[in-house]
Amino acid sequence: MQYTYKPQGVCSIQIDFDINDDVITNVRFTGGCNGNLKAISKLVDGMTVAEIEDKLLGNTCGRRPTSCADQFAKAVRAAYNETHGIA
Repeated sequence: MQYTYKPQGVCSIQIDFDINDDVITNVRFTGGCNGNLKAISKLVDGMTVAEIEDKLLGNTCGRRPTSCADQFAKAVRAAYNETHGIA
C-alpha cells in the first residue's frame, strides 16, 4: 500500500513510501536536504517499522525538536497503525 505523509516542522513537505505488512520500501521525500534524504531513503529500504523507529525516532535538526528522519519514523508508525486498524 502506498502511503503519503505531510511532515510538520521540517523542510520536507511530503514523504511517500510503500508499506507491506510492516516492511517499508520506495521512500521518497519532497523538499528538504536532497542528498541526506536520498541516503536515508536507501538505508531504510526493506526495514521494518520497528527498525526505523529504533534508528530515527527522536532525531532533531538544529534547534528544531524534530527532523525529517523523526517525521519519517512517525509516518511509518502512522501508516502501520492505519493499515492494521490501530487507533
